[in-house]
Amino acid sequence: MSDDQIDTGALVTDGAYTLFVADFSDTDAAWQAYEAIKGAEDGRTLSVDGVLVVKRDADGTLEILKSTDHSTRRGLTWGVVGGVALGLIFPPSVIGSAAALGAIGAATGKGVALHHRKELAEDLQDAIVAGHSGIVALVSDPSAIALRKALDKADAIVEKAIEKAEADEIKAAADEARAESQ
Repeated sequence: MSDDQIDTGALVTDGAYTLFVADFSDTDAAWQAYEAIKGAEDGRTLSVDGVLVVKRDADGTLEILKSTDHSTRRGLTWGVVGGVALGLIFPPSVIGSAAALGAIGAATGKGVALHHRKELAEDLQDAIVAGHSGIVALVSDPSAIALRKALDKADAIVEKAIEKAEADEIKAAADEARAESQ
């Protein structure tokens, strides 16, 4: 991937978190990136608060692909936080499988009132091309070498800075959605 494929945005932020949407023409490459992100998280240099692998059908509908290891508590947390982030970017009408995935479905419907929500949606909703797969991730250190390496097979990456307060709102909405689904 070349540097001209990365859009880092121009939001004024405290730089605490970054929301990534990475586009992959190959679903297997998206899964490999997801596994690499999971392996790279160490909680010190890189903290991953949410990540989902999605597939965008030819009609633009998003299907949330479920990993076999999402039964772990950490995996469920990632799924719910990722679901809230996904719900901030994409309108519920294009998230085809969200309702079938319990807490993720509840999370996408949460009305998190982020300051830059409209701008995020405008900038990120077309980041995954129809017929492609992608990753939606909320991370603490977008410059982590392991994260960049995990995403090196992406056709394109769009990233937007998220303030700590906004990331906290996303996590609070995820906690609320998780509590409602239990």
